[in-house]
Formats: sequence, C-alpha cells, structure tokens
Amino acid sequence: MFIDSKDNAWLEYSKSDREELNSLCDGYMDFLNKGKTERECLNLAVAMAKKAGYRDLEEIIRKDARVRPGDKIYASYMGKSIALFNIGNESFEKGLQILGAHIDSPRLDIKQKPLFEDGGMVYLNTHYYGGIKKYQWVTLPLALHGVVVKSDGTSISVNIGEKDTDPVFCITDLLPHLASEQMEKRFSKGIEGESLDVLIGSIPVKTKEKQAVKAAMLKLLKSKYDIEEEDFMSAELEVVPAGKAKSLGLDESMILGYGQDDRVCAYTSLAAFFSVPDVDRTAVCLLVDKEEIGSVGATGMKSKFFENALAEIMNAAGEYSELALRRCLSHSKMLSSDVSAAFDPLYASVFDKANSAYFGRGVVFNKYTGARGKSGSNDCNAEFFAEIRNILESRNVAYQTCELGKVDAGGGGTIAYIMALYGMEVVDCGVAVLSMHAPWEVTSKSDIYEACKAYRAFLSV
Repeated sequence: MFIDSKDNAWLEYSKSDREELNSLCDGYMDFLNKGKTERECLNLAVAMAKKAGYRDLEEIIRKDARVRPGDKIYASYMGKSIALFNIGNESFEKGLQILGAHIDSPRLDIKQKPLFEDGGMVYLNTHYYGGIKKYQWVTLPLALHGVVVKSDGTSISVNIGEKDTDPVFCITDLLPHLASEQMEKRFSKGIEGESLDVLIGSIPVKTKEKQAVKAAMLKLLKSKYDIEEEDFMSAELEVVPAGKAKSLGLDESMILGYGQDDRVCAYTSLAAFFSVPDVDRTAVCLLVDKEEIGSVGATGMKSKFFENALAEIMNAAGEYSELALRRCLSHSKMLSSDVSAAFDPLYASVFDKANSAYFGRGVVFNKYTGARGKSGSNDCNAEFFAEIRNILESRNVAYQTCELGKVDAGGGGTIAYIMALYGMEVVDCGVAVLSMHAPWEVTSKSDIYEACKAYRAFLSV
C-alpha cells in the first residue's frame, strides 16, 4: 500500500505483525552488534547461508559438480563481499531477481605507520573512510576491529572495546575554555582529518628512552596480541563506535546503532532471501564492500567478482556462453537496497517536504539519486517502477517515494548505476535514516519490517 502524508504503517499492524516486527528487529540489532565491519558482516552472512543449506561455489567448482534448480549456492570474495544464489526453475537467460546492498560503513581506518608518542601519551594515527562529519567522532568511546596479517601469513583477529571487560579508546577534543579560535572555524575545519588520532595508552616503561610510552605499548602489543610495529603495514584495522545498538524512544519504535547505512538493508535482504524457498527466476542477494568510497577495488561493485561467480554457476548448470551471460544480466531486475535520508524537522530547510521520506511510512524508493542535475544517478524506468508498485500493493507492503533533499542541496549515489550498465532494470529501495553517516544512526522499526516484506515480495514473483 502506498502511504501518503496522513498515514502511518504502525496503525495497520495486528498483534502478530508486531510480534514478527519485533523478532526481525531483535535479530537485526544482534547483527549490528556482531557485524561492525564488512569482514564481520561477511562472516555472519556465510554462517546464515550455511545454516540455510547453501554450498560454497568453490566446492562446486573443485568437485566439478552440476548445478540444478533448487540448489542454494554462495560465493564469497576476499572476506568482504558475497553473492548468494537460489537457483530457479527458469533458464538463466530469462534473468535474475537481485537484491544488492553494501556492508561497509563510514569509519576511521588505522594508517600503515600509525603508532606515535607525544606529551607522554601514545596514539594511533587514522585516515577517515567515507563521508563523515569529523567533529562527530571526538570524545566518543571507540572500539578497534579488524585483522592483522603477519609476514608469514598468520592472521590475527582484533576486536577490542565491545566486551564489558574491554578497554575502549577515544579521540580528545579541546576544552571550551581554550577553544575560542576553534569555535570560530567552519564546521568542516573545526576538527582536521589529521587530528583524528586515537588515544590508546599512557604508561611508560622504566627506561631512559625518549619514547618510553610507545616502547611500553609495543611491548604490550607483542606480549598480548603477538603484534609488532611492522605488522601494521599489512593490517586492516577499523575504529568504530564502541557499544551496542539499542531501541530508541519510550515507545521503543526506533533503533539507534552504528553502521545502519547500509547494514539495515543488508540484514533485511538476508532475512527476506532466506525466507523464500523455491523460485522460478533465480534469486540473488549481493552484499558488497567499498560503496562508501565509490564501489572501487576488487571487492567493490565495480569489480567483476559477481559476473565471474555467475559465469561459473551458469557453466556448472550447462548454460554458459558469453552471449547467454550477457542475456542473463540484461534481462535481470534489481532492487539496489540502500538507505535514504529521513525527513528531520530540526533541519527542514534542506528537505522538500512533499518528496521526503518519513519514519513509519514504509520502505523508501528513490527513482533517481545523484546530485544537482541527477549527476551520477541511475534514473529508473517508469515501466519498471510501475511493475514494482503492483508487486507491493498486491502484497500489502507499505512504501513511499522520496528524493535526497532539495534540488541543489546536495546528493548521493548507490551501486544502482553500476548494475544498470548491464542493461538491467534497477531502482533504489531501502530504509529511511536519521543522522546518516554519524557514529550513531536512527531508523524506524516499522520501516525495517516493511523493507523486509518488500524484498520478500520482489523475490517471490
């Protein structure tokens, strides 16, 4: 059902609807808590896939096994991206039903030569990842997640700051008594990128060395984690907010958590995907890396990993040819599952109220994204969006449409335009978010529930 300005999906729910909604959102918050990096999300997705009976594509290739309708297959890549396939009864040439979301989020990355001492304290130097407001990251409890790979190939998993017994880290800020000059600066310059240094220790070793605190920290890293200073060169360590996602509001109608852009769409895509048994058109769930920095690299949507995995599956099904692969991709249909900006009455001046997304009004569709004159946008065909409307309305899914703020107020993009390069039909579809790209973002439980219903309906046609 289309939700207009006078309606709210909460008013339509039965007791069983609310029970299903709460169960979904409890699972989602657990996913947020356990998956604060793309690697952690990937591991969770693989575990869910195995539990649902999905087989690893590498195993199928190694055994030269045959792929048949009803088979469930996953293909993970470099520990950061995954494609899941529910093989349908129809020929691959007729196309796929694809859900695509990203599992990377704005954060701070530890540099390759990060450790330094100053003023009797030791820090880790960072490089921010994605579009952030730098001032939002100071004076917060922070956690360190990631992997350190030693030169002999040994991999050390790092997760410090999430347990009650763990220490946390922080980035300090200037006290207001001395901040008159800082307060005169523009928002974007109040905290500089090179000042986002994470404080990690202050106890020196008993030595005459000038950097006694750094020496003590290196000793601790070696004894407790078997990490040496040179190992930072081959590490991927991410600084994220410490703490768990929580229900927000006295009515507990919302969720406050880190990384909801775009893990809210990733989790609802997975939940919908695993709830659909057998299909006619092969169903696909794509969870990819690097969207926040332009979908670049081997694990971003611009790489060929998905195309290569599809080619392997079609070959194992006895249907591969270059022409058949091209036909499959061009005949496919996709929901690019990414978040949109929720209307915020505290900042109403940047929104077009008639074309904004509102909490409680369902899953959000952006016919186009981009900036200014739709630059960088995938502009969905009217015919395809009409088809989507019919699917949702026939299944009583609450949905709304929006734009990302007023014309010329800003803009943004998703992976939609990349997949549209194959000639497939694509539209952006996701959950509205308040405080997007902040360390703690806000979503509506109702919209999460409707997004999952929408994705399930799309896969079931």
